[in-house]
Amino acid sequence: MRILLAEDDETLGELTEHQLLRRYHVVDWLKDGMDARQAMGSGRYDVYVLDWMLPGMTGLDLVRDIREREDHTPILLLTARDAVQDRVEGLRAGADDYMIKPFAFEELEARLEALFRRQERGIQPDTLRFGALTAHLNRYEVTRDGEAISLTRREFQLLVCLMRHAGQVLSREQLLDQVWGLGADVTLNTVDSTVRLLRKKVDGPYPIKCIQSVYGAGYRLTTGGGSDV
Repeated sequence: MRILLAEDDETLGELTEHQLLRRYHVVDWLKDGMDARQAMGSGRYDVYVLDWMLPGMTGLDLVRDIREREDHTPILLLTARDAVQDRVEGLRAGADDYMIKPFAFEELEARLEALFRRQERGIQPDTLRFGALTAHLNRYEVTRDGEAISLTRREFQLLVCLMRHAGQVLSREQLLDQVWGLGADVTLNTVDSTVRLLRKKVDGPYPIKCIQSVYGAGYRLTTGGGSDV
């Protein structure tokens, strides 16, 4: 999942981001409501996790704004407010779920997965296949011709990104944005080095190469061979 996390509490935000990254998600953590609103306009997120009491623009105001713009991305509200009326207000404004602080991360993860399944039911499969490659999204496993391939978290995310856009040329900037996320302290060279490592594992032992460089443009996943263009 690609998650926008809007949380101004440094400790909670850092911990939540860390835990979500460990689960192979891509996370953009923002600390201001107006910054979150601007990021939401990109349309690239699978779910929004919003703290109620954000500076600049509250989480509740963000919910209302999102729904007024007919953005149907699932929303999970985080708040210390535990009154029934507060929960009702948040849900009626357009939030899909609600968690009261403090919360167990395992429950947050389960709720996010449920929201994602609900949103993508019938559209986004749990398994991606392209040629001889198969990626099991829930288990974070990849096989080629039935043989397991051990990948790091970033390599897995990069491969899934390429599989979801199979045949399409993705620039290094696009890959950096979609795999590492906003504000990531990495360079375009990191994209290239990660692609090289991924190629060694996915293509190295096989005569047919899947990950293709397109000179001056980026990378794409193909079944047509291994030469660069």
